[in-house]
Amino acid sequence: MAKKEAKTNAMRILDRNHISYEVIYYECDEFKDGVSIAKKLGENPEECFKTLATKGKTGQYYVYVLPVAEELDMKKCAKAVGEKSVEMLHVKDINKVTGYIRGGTTSIGMKKEYPTIIHESAENLPMMIVSGGRLGVQLRLTPADLCKVVKGQFVDIIKD
Repeated sequence: MAKKEAKTNAMRILDRNHISYEVIYYECDEFKDGVSIAKKLGENPEECFKTLATKGKTGQYYVYVLPVAEELDMKKCAKAVGEKSVEMLHVKDINKVTGYIRGGTTSIGMKKEYPTIIHESAENLPMMIVSGGRLGVQLRLTPADLCKVVKGQFVDIIKD
């Protein structure tokens, strides 16, 4: 009998909010980029999203969810949250700020609730895939449900 995988904090939060989702497990013992994971899973990279954390000029942290093959436009990101500028969180600070590790970061269930911006391309997708909060775990859910649970908003935040 296969051992039962422990639920991540993100899964517990989705359960508590009565949000349905599908868990996708895959073998992974170190950080891999999102495009590689999408290919490994046979998923469309445009439906797979990565989660990046930034820090604004004011010291406030912000979370951005964007397609795995895209890059953040830092000017658009700053404008979306009303900051003069934002910068990527240093890798060594990811766990301290979010509670997650690089490659396992999800906008659901961070240490604190940070303002979250989801790229507008997700809004019209029937389903999207995000990290499940641990390496080797992905979650498939509706963009509307993700937006609701993280109190996010859909905005254009990627480079043209």
